[in-house]
Amino acid sequence: MSLSDAPAIRVGLAGFGPAGSFFHAPLIAATPGLRLTAVVTRDPARAELVRAGYPGVDVVPDAEALWDRCDLVVIATPNRTHVPLAAEALKAGLPVVVDKPLAGTAAEARDLVRLARDRGLMLTVFQNRRWDGDFLTLRRLLPELGEVHRFESRFERWRPVPKGGWRESGGPEEIGGTLYDLGSHLVDQALRLFGPVSHVYAETDVRRTGVRNDDDAFLALTHRNGTRSHLWMSAVAANLGPRFRVLGSRASYVKWGLDPQEERLRAGGRPGGGSGEEPGWGAEPSERWGTLGVEGDARPVRTEPGAYQRFYEGVVACLRDGAAPPVEPDDAAEIIAVLEAAVLSATRGQVVALPERTG
Repeated sequence: MSLSDAPAIRVGLAGFGPAGSFFHAPLIAATPGLRLTAVVTRDPARAELVRAGYPGVDVVPDAEALWDRCDLVVIATPNRTHVPLAAEALKAGLPVVVDKPLAGTAAEARDLVRLARDRGLMLTVFQNRRWDGDFLTLRRLLPELGEVHRFESRFERWRPVPKGGWRESGGPEEIGGTLYDLGSHLVDQALRLFGPVSHVYAETDVRRTGVRNDDDAFLALTHRNGTRSHLWMSAVAANLGPRFRVLGSRASYVKWGLDPQEERLRAGGRPGGGSGEEPGWGAEPSERWGTLGVEGDARPVRTEPGAYQRFYEGVVACLRDGAAPPVEPDDAAEIIAVLEAAVLSATRGQVVALPERTG
C-alpha cells in the first residue's frame, strides 16, 4: 500500500501556544500521512485560531480527551507538564512526540524512555534545530575543517523588556529559562557533532528585573574526543555574536544570523504538502551565507536549505515502516544530563564531571 493509500495517522496536539501554533500544527498539516484531528486548549482566543486555521479539527479542554481521538500525541505544553502528559499518553497505548526539553532531570527522562520501550511505543523529541540549514551545512563541511579544536555556538536575542509568562517569571519547577530553552538546542547540536561530554562548566544569570529564571547563560563542554564547545544563550545581547565559529586544524567556518524557518513559520508559511516543498522553503539568501577558510583566505559557502519538515516525515516513517525515530529518546535524555550538570556547575561555581555511559 502506498503512503497516499494508507489511512492518515490521526494526530492530537496538546497545547496551542507558540510551540503548538507556530511549529507543530503547521508542520503536521504539511506532512503527508498525518492528519491533525484534535487540539487541547482552554484559551478561547486560541480555540478560535485553531478553528480558523484548521477547519474540522476538534478543540478539547484536556489531554485525556485526545486518547480516543488520535493515533499519535504531540505534547507542546509548558515544560513542567511534559513528563506527566507523555507518561499518560504512553500508558494509554499511544506513541508520543514531546517538544524539547524532554524533562527537567535525566532520571525523569530515562524513566520515560524506559516506559516507552517497555510498551513498545515510539517516543521522540522535537529537536527541530537539527534541521537548521546552517547546522546541516556545518555537518557537511566538518571533513574540510580538520580536527575541530573549538566549537562556538550562540542563540542570542535582544529583549531588554521581559515578555512575562512561565518561561521567565515561573519558579524552578517550571523548568524555564534560557538554559533549558535555547540550551536544549545548542547542547543537542554539540553532541551530534562531537559526541559525548566528559566535563561541564556553566555560568547562569538573571539580568532583568522581574525575571526569576536565567536569561543569560554560558556553557563550556569538554567532549570525550577533545573538542571544546562554548555555547552562549541570552535574551540580553545588545550586539549579537556569530551563530557559529568553528575552529579546526585546517580551516574555520563562521556563520552569522539565524536559520529563516522559524521566522517563516511565525509569518504563516509552511513547507508544501504532498506536491513537494514550497519554493524556496528553508533557503537562505547568499548575503547570509557563512565563510570557510583561514585568515585572509576564506570563501562564502552556500547554506543548505533548512528542513524542519524532515522531523515529522521521520515520525511517519517510524510509525509506518518501523524506521528509527527522527530523534532517539536516549539522545534527548543525554541532553538533559548535560543541562542538569550545567545547573549544578553554575550553582557550585565549579566544573562538573559526567560519568561515561555504557549502553
